[in-house]
Amino acid sequence: MNSLERFYATIERRPVDRPAAWLGMPDIKSQPALFEYYGVNSLHELKLAIGDDFYSVEVPYRSPNADAIYAAFDWYMDGNTDSENRTLTADGCFKDAEELEDLDFFEWPDPEKFIDKEECRRRVDMAPADKAAIGMIWCCHFQDACASFGMQTALMNMIANPEIYKAVDDKIVDFYLKANEIFYEATKGRLNAVLIGNDMGSQRGPMISPAMAEEFVMPGCRKLVEQAHSYGLKVIYHSCGSIVEIIPRLIEAGVDAIHPIQALAAGMDAGNLKEKFDGRISFCGGVDTQNLLVNGTPEEVKAKVKELREIFPTGLIISPSHEAIMPDIPPANVKALFEEATRL
Repeated sequence: MNSLERFYATIERRPVDRPAAWLGMPDIKSQPALFEYYGVNSLHELKLAIGDDFYSVEVPYRSPNADAIYAAFDWYMDGNTDSENRTLTADGCFKDAEELEDLDFFEWPDPEKFIDKEECRRRVDMAPADKAAIGMIWCCHFQDACASFGMQTALMNMIANPEIYKAVDDKIVDFYLKANEIFYEATKGRLNAVLIGNDMGSQRGPMISPAMAEEFVMPGCRKLVEQAHSYGLKVIYHSCGSIVEIIPRLIEAGVDAIHPIQALAAGMDAGNLKEKFDGRISFCGGVDTQNLLVNGTPEEVKAKVKELREIFPTGLIISPSHEAIMPDIPPANVKALFEEATRL
């Protein structure tokens, strides 16, 4: 099997020579150490040197205020949407909004102005033809809605003023649907999957109930999944934390795989997920980035990957349990992860 064949077989839970594996997106601060360890000079070269089955592509979104599509909205009205230091908990520009008219002052960005179609094609064309090209589109409408009010106000509005929360969420989802269409059309026939992300979990359980997730998150999720599927793309849905209670809703929404199965979050261990959802959905992740990859030895990392392969001979894309390799993870443990994951 080549990487692309292995990806489709893994995510469709068909027999594989080995499970597909994915590096994720190394944090910019972790890249120098990884470049030095692998003897490469760029992220492109690193993606090839790792030997996994994916090639990740970020949407090239650049506006006067934002350097990434997941930071497109100036919720603080200060002209700066710094993608590294943004927060969901600070009061957003809609913190005092009570009526729909109170939303009218905000200038919603138009993705048509800030996504370079040629750059979309150039980035995807860098992916080797035999690897799975995955678009990191994010579409974090739940997180964006929380930031627009401030998380406490947003969660209170779900109960006390659901109309205004839904109005903001609808506008955010519409922005992402338009942005995605630009990206999908520019890269038609070259993408294989996308990653959509909305963090709904804490370490101990979901931040909102499954019923609230159904009312306030799943409508947007369904639109985004349907759009991606209409272009023939697999959807990997990201949420940090414990979301085991919400996974049935994501299955109903048509999601193809759940990422990152945060290994130490309550109920998110691979064995429990296998028992509860075997045959209904696939997963991506599983190798703990909170303790194991940070503090463990390469031998311990390999042992965990071997265990994951035994639990999920297919149906699990083996990957760190976070989309970003952070600077506290030794490169030797990254190498150990992929040596064991790619062993035939």
